[in-house]
Amino acid sequence: MTLEVRLFPVQQASNEVQAYLYDGYWEDIGTIEAFYNANLGITKKPIPDFSFYDRSAPIYTQPRYLPPSKMLDADVTDSVIGEGCVIKNCKIHHSVVGLRSCISEGAIIEDSLLMGADYYETDADKRFLSAKGSVPIGIGKNSHIKRAIIDKNARIGENVKIINGDSVQEAARETDGYFIKSGIVTVIKDALIPSGTVI
Repeated sequence: MTLEVRLFPVQQASNEVQAYLYDGYWEDIGTIEAFYNANLGITKKPIPDFSFYDRSAPIYTQPRYLPPSKMLDADVTDSVIGEGCVIKNCKIHHSVVGLRSCISEGAIIEDSLLMGADYYETDADKRFLSAKGSVPIGIGKNSHIKRAIIDKNARIGENVKIINGDSVQEAARETDGYFIKSGIVTVIKDALIPSGTVI
């Protein structure tokens, strides 16, 4: 549903339409590619497409009372990291990392949007998952993610490669936990990508 199709004709018919010239930042994020580009636009150098740090137009968010992100021997460049992340001995470049993201040792994240997680898993949760052959929420050891969107609560195993090495433009693989649109791999919410998978 778009404003022009649903809202404007109804309002126009009731003569309740007024105009306002807005010349600030606005993006149509109606496609995967537009959503991806708008999010990564905040990492652009030297001046991002949109700034969260503009005093004249402050951005407020819902308080979540999360701890600051913890980065242990991580190499992070040209990226935005959300609250409450645990990032261990990995490389992150030109990416947006959402709240509560857990990224394990040896992982490489490039040109990607990680939506984060809705909750933390306890050590007991992780042991239970490991015992039944599953993986915890987050990015597993030595996994490589490039030009991708990882939706919330996704479980990416160890040694996974999400790099679209064959430059596939479109693929509907939702039953496998992902799809590809405009060459961007999107791992769907709550998906499990098993260890060793190559996409």
